[in-house]
Amino acid sequence: MVVIRLARGGAKKRPFFNIVATDSRNRRDGRFIERIGFYDPMASGAAVGLRIAADRLAHWQGVGAQLSPTVARLVAQQKAAA
Repeated sequence: MVVIRLARGGAKKRPFFNIVATDSRNRRDGRFIERIGFYDPMASGAAVGLRIAADRLAHWQGVGAQLSPTVARLVAQQKAAA
């Protein structure tokens, strides 16, 4: 099953997450099919904290990909802000 979830990057105590479409059996930070966006929880000021390609998200959901709970919350947060 394809799942859309966060893959952690960044330095120690400075997290940065890529929002990726991947097979659910792959490791959290392992191989992925496509990078859909990013989430930076440490963003401040004019820095962009969340960016999701809405067209690619719709594509993956259209072919049956499931959102992780955290990504579902971030998508809802982005839609509310727009």
